[in-house]
Amino acid sequence: MSPISCPALLVSAPASGQGKTLATAALARAWRNRGLIVRAFKCGPDFLDPMILQKATDLPVYNLDLAMCGESDGQLRLYQAAQEADVIIVEGVMGLYDGTPSSADIAERYGLPVLLALDASGMAQTFGALACGLLAYRPALTPAGVLANKVGSAGHAKLLETSLPAHLSWFGALPRDEAYALPERHLGLFRAAEIEDLDARIEAAAIALAASGELALPPAVTFEKPPLENLPLLLQGKTIAIARDEAFCFIYPANLDCLTTMGAKLVYFSPLHDKTLPEADAYWLPGGYPELHLAQISGNAEMRKALQAAFDLQKPILAECGGMMALAESIQSASMDAQAAFGLLPGKCHMHSKLQGLGVLQIELPIANLEQGTLGAHTFHYGSFETSLPGMASAKTRFGKSESLYRHGSIFASFLHFYFASNPHVAAQLFLP
Repeated sequence: MSPISCPALLVSAPASGQGKTLATAALARAWRNRGLIVRAFKCGPDFLDPMILQKATDLPVYNLDLAMCGESDGQLRLYQAAQEADVIIVEGVMGLYDGTPSSADIAERYGLPVLLALDASGMAQTFGALACGLLAYRPALTPAGVLANKVGSAGHAKLLETSLPAHLSWFGALPRDEAYALPERHLGLFRAAEIEDLDARIEAAAIALAASGELALPPAVTFEKPPLENLPLLLQGKTIAIARDEAFCFIYPANLDCLTTMGAKLVYFSPLHDKTLPEADAYWLPGGYPELHLAQISGNAEMRKALQAAFDLQKPILAECGGMMALAESIQSASMDAQAAFGLLPGKCHMHSKLQGLGVLQIELPIANLEQGTLGAHTFHYGSFETSLPGMASAKTRFGKSESLYRHGSIFASFLHFYFASNPHVAAQLFLP
């Protein structure tokens, strides 16, 4: 198929905590309010920001990560989005040049103009100098404009706007208002479903932003379709049951696409609320917040029995991060004594006040009949797993921290969150006997 063009930009900032997620959500909603189809993406492996952006756009939000997902995967996601979108908006990660690869690397690789979202509180004319310097640091980047966040007044906004050099467009301003604030906790923002008035917050921010600037569409970007591999139907006829509720919610949409493309039928269940498991050939407990729902996990004896029965039948079970914690014997949080978990894995989990794992990595899985068993993944957790199980595989992040993959009977368990599309052949084996 021929290349396709679509207006697109990447929203970035000098650092984390500048309001990128709010700015991206507000801009996406403002464009959507004009009747436009807006497709949003998130740089990096994050799960929580995409939930906010999905609320703003009412469409699935995919991740762009050159290390975990790969260049061609991002190229494909953008190409597919451009087929239906009137505009594409990508939220960056951390500061513009932070990380390897960085948001700037993603913008340059896919030709995305960069919109800077700057926290302008306590700032006047330096606003323009900061914006100019950030975008000039890498001449290959194309500026899309500048958006001010946490602005004190209309006069403050005007001062900021006039500080910009002529070649940088003013995109608008978001006033400093607690009504827009997005609450956070140890893993980042709260889940979108937990913020009861989230839609109203996004809508109010969108209205305020639209009142402060024209919000013109960015330049069109041409997206090429990458060469595609025809995936074999390795999961044809298989039903995979996926845990999905308040405690188990970290699921990449691309992972679901990958499984269905390989022929799997997907069904869902709640380890917190359900008493039985759906009939399935394999089970997947993704990450989330089991440590916040220990009483429900500990008290759901029927679910414990159902999971044990699936394990006794040697049904494949994939447990990622919080999913692994939930299958351990117990979980001890920072605020209370250890409580019993589902008990399928020999070992105990402990929550810590300091981060225990962070980074993107590639892990080599020793799976028979595969020449290349490498799977992209990322880790971000405050838990530790004390177990006698030997790791069947391990990999180190660029920070030197090693993460293990455990095999216990039919269970694959790890603190890692896997990106199935990075190697569908390997991912399929996690759900096969």
